[in-house]
Amino acid sequence: MRPNATVVVEGDRVAHVAFDGGRIDDAEVHDLGGRALLPGLIDAHVHVTAVDHDPLRLAAMPPSLITAQAKGVLEGMLARGFTSVRDAAGADFGLREAIEQGLLAGPRLYISGQPLSQTGGHGDVRPRGAQAIYCTCAGLGLFGAIADGVDAVRKAAREQLRNGADQVKVMASGGILSPTDPVEGTQYSLEELRAICEEAEAHGTYVMAHAYSPAAIQRAVQSGVRSIEHGNLLDEGSARAMKQHGAFLVPTLATYAAFADPSVVADRTPLLRAKLQRVQTQGIRAIAIAKAEGIPIAFGTDLLGAMHGRQTTEYALRLPAMTPAEILRSATSVAADLLGESGRIGVVAPGALADLLVVEGDPTRDLAPLQAPEWGLRAVMKDGRFYLNRL
Repeated sequence: MRPNATVVVEGDRVAHVAFDGGRIDDAEVHDLGGRALLPGLIDAHVHVTAVDHDPLRLAAMPPSLITAQAKGVLEGMLARGFTSVRDAAGADFGLREAIEQGLLAGPRLYISGQPLSQTGGHGDVRPRGAQAIYCTCAGLGLFGAIADGVDAVRKAAREQLRNGADQVKVMASGGILSPTDPVEGTQYSLEELRAICEEAEAHGTYVMAHAYSPAAIQRAVQSGVRSIEHGNLLDEGSARAMKQHGAFLVPTLATYAAFADPSVVADRTPLLRAKLQRVQTQGIRAIAIAKAEGIPIAFGTDLLGAMHGRQTTEYALRLPAMTPAEILRSATSVAADLLGESGRIGVVAPGALADLLVVEGDPTRDLAPLQAPEWGLRAVMKDGRFYLNRL
């Protein structure tokens, strides 16, 4: 933290940063009174249209109702200081444009569209025995684009990119909510994974992969995947593979803590509880292994339904393995680098977007003001416009 800074905002950009106490004539001045000025935060794994944690209930909801309920999810994230988020499945280009046009208040959205899933994979939410699932949600929510074979996955990836995806999401292992796959399993062949990554690269973007097991992680990064989502079962060998291939890790500890709390999720099935027990306690160990290997670690939460309000619990959950300053960087500069937006977001510097937070205390030493934004967050600016101002 550097004292006595002056930051000048013109339009939607930071125009000037100085530490000499200078002032600009004819400017509207906000004296922060010694509080900290931070760049807007970035959550690199959210589901803004997951307004229910149960995929089957979500399937029965009309898209208009999902969008209406997503309004509160988006506003809540912005009020907690998250000015940019990477949606890991569900949000479409219309929701992104609604925010850009000012029709909805919310963070800047980087969308994945529908995640690519093999038959019986993590994105295939059909119960055993079901041949199809009735879904009114038209792609909103948690539902995968099921595709098998190299030609089919190429087409599926191209379809997401055609529909405005900023990055492609692939399910490379089993998951907690999917009914027919083991968490430790690997999904998609190497040829299929490489084809998906080739399509993303040809479009000028990258692939993010849901992956838990060491085998799934290694296969993903060897195929060209840029970021591993969750990664709870990471070991030293798969961490070395991630480092070798320049991959990022996006842990999401908040979601496991939320699912484990019966006051938040009361309808946990025996299968869900068993899968949760398998991965929940391993998340912090995975972060420690990644940190020791020098893997960049971005901030993510992966919350669904009633859990969205627990977004700030991720800070404390990471403290056994990361310092407050490291956690803060994971939600700013590291996440910006992952998104390919270094210098544009996640930083207070000339030319960057004017996404700024005013915070009590020194969050590089104590994250309490960010954990309790109702008192610790004094102002939120996005694109040069205040969305919260308690100065």
